[in-house]
Amino acid sequence: MTAAPIAAYILVSAVLFAIGGIGVLVRRSPLAMLMSVEVMWNAANLAFVAFARQHGSLDGHIFAFLVITVAAAEVAIGLAIIVLIFRKRATVDVDDIRALRG
Repeated sequence: MTAAPIAAYILVSAVLFAIGGIGVLVRRSPLAMLMSVEVMWNAANLAFVAFARQHGSLDGHIFAFLVITVAAAEVAIGLAIIVLIFRKRATVDVDDIRALRG
């Protein structure tokens, strides 16, 4: 069984990144926006691991591990902020939250 060429991995990574970017721009729900950002992080991880595999190095795997830890922290903080805003305003619509600027 032969491995897929790196171009296939990069194409999938680019498509996932584009889907995540469109999701961030189009969605108004903060939870959907967080999920879209996670898709973008995972697209970057796929590219890191694909390039690391092509070059026979573990550097891409290490970067992917670091990205996963940062993404986990981002989700924890993001969900905490969403819960706090929901408790205060009883809504989490992104357009309404923009009014909180002071």
